[in-house]
Amino acid sequence: MYKTFFKRVIDLILAVIALPFWFIILAIISPIIYFQDKGPIFYNAPRLGENGKVFKMYKFRSMKVNAPDIRNEDGSTFNAENDPRLTTIGKFIRKTSLDETPQLLNIIIGNMSIIGPRPDLPEHEGLYEGNENRKLEVRPGVTGFNQAYYRNTVPWKERIQHDIYYIDNLSFWLDIKIFFKTAVSVLKREDVFVSENSKKSMRTKV
Repeated sequence: MYKTFFKRVIDLILAVIALPFWFIILAIISPIIYFQDKGPIFYNAPRLGENGKVFKMYKFRSMKVNAPDIRNEDGSTFNAENDPRLTTIGKFIRKTSLDETPQLLNIIIGNMSIIGPRPDLPEHEGLYEGNENRKLEVRPGVTGFNQAYYRNTVPWKERIQHDIYYIDNLSFWLDIKIFFKTAVSVLKREDVFVSENSKKSMRTKV
């Protein structure tokens, strides 16, 4: 019942409660993003949703206009603190995870959950092997098992297996633990960017 009904109800209740506070963040962050380079405020990223349906995931834009798409060796998106594509405000909202807050709208629309596997790029579906497409069995999340416990320290393929573990063990109490562990990680700003050591570890594991 939790997975099929109560999880969605809790998502909606919490999202509606958080919405007025997000409007305050929007009012402060939006003009700063715009006046840095006169570009759009939001980055609408196509992502794989539940059952493989592609949707637009909303984020505050953290990169310069027309920044090139750079990928890690495992196919995941490149993410580093010294990334020259980031704007000044972009570095700040990445470190504080404020860039992800527009996904509150995705939760209300119904194509995301508060807790769940982070959504992959649409082209990644063709790279799934074995049981890896099982991560599409549930709505993707604003945060999830990987973000709470590992953030950017493990390679993409390993993250998928963590996502499948989450799906197999999905419960109210697991979501509670992930929620509070994420809050601690965000406040400590742990492993927000991929370090050189992390990249070496990723190459070894891939």
